[in-house]
Amino acid sequence: MRQKNIFVAISALLVLAWAVLLVIVYDRCSIKLFYATEGVALFSMFFLVYFYRKIITPLDTIATGLNLLREQDFSSRLSPVGQREADKIVDIFNRMMAQLKDERLRLREQNHFLDLLIQASPMGVIILDFDNRVTMINPSAKGMLNCDDSCLDRNIADIDIPLMQEIVSTKQGETRIIKISGIEVYSISRLSFQDRGFPHPFVLIERLTEQLHKAERNAYEKVIRMIAHEVNNTMGGITSILETAKDMLQTSTNETFANDTVEIGEAMQVCEERGLMLSSFITRFADVVKIPAPQLQQCDLNDSARYCTRFMEGICREKGISLSMNLHNGSVPVNIDVTLFEQVLVNIVKNSIESIEKGGEIIISTTAQPATIVICDNGRGIGSDAAQQIFTPFFTTKSNGQGIGLMFTREVLAAHGCKFSLKTDEDGYTRFTIEFK
Repeated sequence: MRQKNIFVAISALLVLAWAVLLVIVYDRCSIKLFYATEGVALFSMFFLVYFYRKIITPLDTIATGLNLLREQDFSSRLSPVGQREADKIVDIFNRMMAQLKDERLRLREQNHFLDLLIQASPMGVIILDFDNRVTMINPSAKGMLNCDDSCLDRNIADIDIPLMQEIVSTKQGETRIIKISGIEVYSISRLSFQDRGFPHPFVLIERLTEQLHKAERNAYEKVIRMIAHEVNNTMGGITSILETAKDMLQTSTNETFANDTVEIGEAMQVCEERGLMLSSFITRFADVVKIPAPQLQQCDLNDSARYCTRFMEGICREKGISLSMNLHNGSVPVNIDVTLFEQVLVNIVKNSIESIEKGGEIIISTTAQPATIVICDNGRGIGSDAAQQIFTPFFTTKSNGQGIGLMFTREVLAAHGCKFSLKTDEDGYTRFTIEFK
């Protein structure tokens, strides 16, 4: 401490001066003057000690406190120095240090709680630095992005993941609802919080797929059930009346109306057949909402691929389409409802056949880690607009389609907990990919 060193230097000089003075007085003056001078010197020594305790010691204590603050050692405390004014400062300092310790402990507990909350949150959280580099990504975001810690310390614009590219195109302070591969629906929010006086950016990602699919299903189930109930009841009554009228006409013996009776009977027969076709048509929609819960059992995914190939190869042969398999060596164990899943594969291959029409090829391939099956065709492909709506209930690109096949496929695969996508790649092949968790 500078003041302490100055005081020590001045004290040393003063002591030296008194010593020299005492020697001079002892040699040249009387003994009384010598004792008087010695008394003044002793008094000066006591005064220096007193001055040190009252002035220098409090300053030294304050310097110690400043060092504690500089080192952020909030656990240490200053001891009283025996001076009322200085002890007041020491008391205030100690109380301040106690408050700082409690505040730091509270902030640590709060930060720890926030870290746990972010890590356990079902909502994806990505924290960025001021240059849009990823500094933290929680497990939910990793699952949504299908990435690992390799994304850390990279600019989000350099990460080639579809969902991350959507984040790049989202403006600061904006919230968007986006759809990936026509299936997965997400809410993306780019926000910021204040950190040391600067806005610190972060991204929130919420998966809305399950909620939207559930809302869609509840809506179309109610509509389909209502329509099916009304149509079937009405057509049942109409069919019964037509059958009764036909019986009455057939028993008529009036030859005058014989020719007219035949024509009327034929018209009634047409009406009856069309009514049955309408009932069958609406029943197909009703069957979609009656899909049973899958009864899972462990099976070989390759066996399902072989079954689908055998079942559909005749239709493919008629249309000149090559249907082949590229299966994983060995078994690919999966937990599936065999009946429902094989119907899904048949629907997918049927769609591939319809997209090819004549010629072309369909390839069914499997891999083991993770268990995946891909149905690939070189048909006319899926446009960018249709790709975003392809799994929307009742959406179809066919002139006479009903949009039931892919809706059935979506419901079954979702019930199996599969990840799936349908898209046309740059090589011109359209791939329906099903991945098991």
